Amino acid sequence: MDLKLFAGVATLMLIAHPISLVERCYCRSTVNSLPRSFIRELRFIQTPNCPFQVVAKLKTNKEVCVNPEIRWLQQYLKNAINKMKKSKEAV
Repeated sequence: MDLKLFAGVATLMLIAHPISLVERCYCRSTVNSLPRSFIRELRFIQTPNCPFQVVAKLKTNKEVCVNPEIRWLQQYLKNAINKMKKSKEAV
C-alpha cells in the first residue's frame, strides 16, 4: 500500500508543471500620470501571458509600472520605431 502511494506521488511530481515567476505579470497596477522628467530609464516587458508592460526606473531608483496608453509614451514608442526603421534603411 505504501509503495502504491509513493508511486502515485512520484508520478504526480513528474507530471506537475511548476509555477514559474516568469509566467506572472510584473505589473499588477500602473501609474497613469508620470512626468517624463522623473524617469531615468524605461524597460519594456512582453510575455505571452501578460499584456504589454512598461516599467519606469525613476531618478529616485524606485520602479513603477506605467500605463502603456499614456500619450507621451505612445509618441515615444512611435519615434523609437521610426528611428529604428530609418537606421535599417540607411544600412
